[in-house]
Amino acid sequence: MKPTYPLKLTCKDAAALMLAREDRALPLSERAALRLHLAICACCPRFERQLLTMRNAMAQWRAYVDTDDKDER
Repeated sequence: MKPTYPLKLTCKDAAALMLAREDRALPLSERAALRLHLAICACCPRFERQLLTMRNAMAQWRAYVDTDDKDER
């Protein structure tokens, strides 16, 4: 049986936490593990930036749709 390290995440685990962070607040242990992984991984920070880009684009789209709905009334 392999030993498990609670702060050692795979990229797949880190991606799951980044997606979960969009919907809920992460516990301290998960936040620490994610920050540690993001500090040592070359690819995951890029995925995090892509998520931020998508979140910002969706916020702009919602604002556009909301103003368009108000103009129709």
